[in-house]
Amino acid sequence: MRASTTTATAPPREPAKRSFTVTAEEQQAQAAHDHEGFFWTYTEEPHRTRRMAIIKAHPEVTKLCGPEPLTKWVVLLVVSVQIACAYSLRNTPFLSWPFFLTAYLVGATANQNLFLAIHEISHNLAFRSPLANRIIAVFANLPIGIPYSASFRPYHLTHHKSLGVNGLDTDLPTAFEAWFLDSVAGKAFFATCQILFYALRPMFIYNLPLTKIHLFNIVVQLAFDYALVQFAGGKALAYLILSSFLAGSLHPCAGHFIAEHYVFEKPEKDASNPANKIPIPETYSYYGILNHLTYNVGLHNEHHDFPAIPWTRLPKLNRIAHEFYDELPVHKSWVYVMWQFVMDKDISLWCRVKREEGGRKVGAGSGWSEEELGNNEKKGRIPGVF
Repeated sequence: MRASTTTATAPPREPAKRSFTVTAEEQQAQAAHDHEGFFWTYTEEPHRTRRMAIIKAHPEVTKLCGPEPLTKWVVLLVVSVQIACAYSLRNTPFLSWPFFLTAYLVGATANQNLFLAIHEISHNLAFRSPLANRIIAVFANLPIGIPYSASFRPYHLTHHKSLGVNGLDTDLPTAFEAWFLDSVAGKAFFATCQILFYALRPMFIYNLPLTKIHLFNIVVQLAFDYALVQFAGGKALAYLILSSFLAGSLHPCAGHFIAEHYVFEKPEKDASNPANKIPIPETYSYYGILNHLTYNVGLHNEHHDFPAIPWTRLPKLNRIAHEFYDELPVHKSWVYVMWQFVMDKDISLWCRVKREEGGRKVGAGSGWSEEELGNNEKKGRIPGVF
């Protein structure tokens, strides 16, 4: 039976930060990290291992890699909808139910879709040309209101290449965040303002060089914002920015931020001993209806296993290699994930898997070229990390 993090009959877990009964050797290993309550693992990240096993068992999955032409048309549609909504609300009071409900129901859903379009495009999955992918990412960024697509890409590719690596994976909360927000109120604040944490945290971990694509992203976005305000007024821009905030707040689609990599199941106590090399599940999938609005980002184990497979073909990957995915832990509801994250005392920002070594930074070049990826991965010919 497939494990589920939302089954009501699941056995009770120990609090996430509680020390397990360990041997002297385990205590020595934990002492190096006694200032933090994260789950430390001593194995390589699981996705490369599973990817190699799947390719060996089902070599045909490599044919699923490569750009998806549908992506550019979905981006064009959603960008058009958001600009139309912003224009239609130009004379609507900001502090009004019509403004807020439109921003929450339409705007937040649309901008979450655009966040994940940029996520998809960061893997070069809209076009074969790297330059075309950079440009459409900047276009998808327009209704978000704040330039971020150029910065997102290198941070996100490093997240793939350095999953859980301390000091490299900016998807990991810092120890200060985990400590400061370790309460129901703190977790509720985090869930409400997730988008701010994900936007600001990377700058406190390491800085990216300012490249041509960053400048292009900034100039185009500021020009669009200025033109929108001149043509439709400040409320139109306010609608887009409010939509972006709500998209990363208490919105059903925003549940994927927490669902993807937070540990919702108690690890085996022996996993804390480096000698045992016991992996801790650190990626969770979701197969529900909200995937239709979010580029199938819920198929997150599948995505991390094969980032070169686009969103439309991830379900086929799951069907082909189902024996590798059937027993992995899953979430049944992103809404329940957020509720459980806030209310369950056993789950907190400490519930993330960290590793000391491995991986590398990605995207420190000019931002226009793909030299760091290699010609084969650039063209989508192998199931690589990008």
